[in-house]
Amino acid sequence: MTSTTATRTRGFTTTAVHAGQEPDPLTGAVIPPIYQTSTFAQDGINVLRAGHEYSRGSNPTRSGFEEQLAALERGERGFAFASGIAAEDALLRAVLRPGDHIVLGADGYGGTNRLITKVLAPWDIGHTAVDITDLDAVLAAVRPGSTRVLWLETPSNPLLGIADVAAWAQLARDAGALLVVDNTFASPYLQNPLELGAHAVVHSTTKYIGGHSDVLGGAVVVGTAEWRGAPLTEAVGFQQFAAGAVAGPQDSYLAARGLKTLSLRMERHQDNAQRIAEWLLERPEVSQVLYPGLPEHPGHGLAAAQMRGFGGMVSFRPAGGEAAARAVAEGTRLYSLSVSLGGVESLICYPSEMTHASVRGTALAVPVDLVRLSVGIEDVEDQLEDLERALAGAS
Repeated sequence: MTSTTATRTRGFTTTAVHAGQEPDPLTGAVIPPIYQTSTFAQDGINVLRAGHEYSRGSNPTRSGFEEQLAALERGERGFAFASGIAAEDALLRAVLRPGDHIVLGADGYGGTNRLITKVLAPWDIGHTAVDITDLDAVLAAVRPGSTRVLWLETPSNPLLGIADVAAWAQLARDAGALLVVDNTFASPYLQNPLELGAHAVVHSTTKYIGGHSDVLGGAVVVGTAEWRGAPLTEAVGFQQFAAGAVAGPQDSYLAARGLKTLSLRMERHQDNAQRIAEWLLERPEVSQVLYPGLPEHPGHGLAAAQMRGFGGMVSFRPAGGEAAARAVAEGTRLYSLSVSLGGVESLICYPSEMTHASVRGTALAVPVDLVRLSVGIEDVEDQLEDLERALAGAS
């Protein structure tokens, strides 16, 4: 009898649990083992067992995580690195040459800006910073013949700006450049930039992917694009192997474990964030709330169209200015003052002197009265109580 059941694509959470995470073929262990080894025995000179030689080149634990993340980002191949910045550095060095130019979203992670302006610039890599919401400015910044990368972070850090990924992708194609999207804030659960036309996606897997503030890591996921006459996967893969800033097996295991519950955590993160953003909007101690889930946000409609939710990050500006922002950041009890984000616990940050200190005093400086929240999965009433206490103490 011929089956009439149509083949369907597995759902996100099913893919997260099973892609690259098959039971151990030797023992049947449901959770694949952590291959805590630097090297692998060979069956003859350069006769490799299961293709593994040395853990800088490949390791089964890392390979499983890379496969898992690539499946969730709907990409051709994933590459895991020791940190988010290591992932960004590897990608940029894989595709750029001296004299090349980057169009860089102005509102983004300070570490990315530092990498491009302080590490790559001395090697004759130029850049122009642009407002990610102004497509005319993006187009004007492109230098024909030398712009090789358009770099975009959306939602942006820390102002929660929303960029039109498909429009940026078209500008990149017209310029003969690559579009790279930092998808850390959204996570692959809420957004898949490769499906919107991006050529590569980067993540700090330290954040929502790991999800428990206990692992440092980064990743690049590449689509089917070619670059300089060869598959982009080959260029990034060679850079990963040659420079060697790879994720270790323990870190890869923790990131893979985090991915399995990403959908569940993100639902709670964004439910809590929506509630908190709406609550902040009504507080007299707050002059502005930045959260794409609010209809008042200028990118709300675009975020609703290209994302599957609005995420767990909220930024706001106290009415009392810089002094009040500092007092709120230092006045919470449940929220921990920290530079990171995306863990199950709630974190509060004063970006001007913490995550974005590297751009303080420049045109890219973030407002000195800005407070950033990484909204955790704790009971939202407990979070609101903590924030109410901090706001009252700062006023």
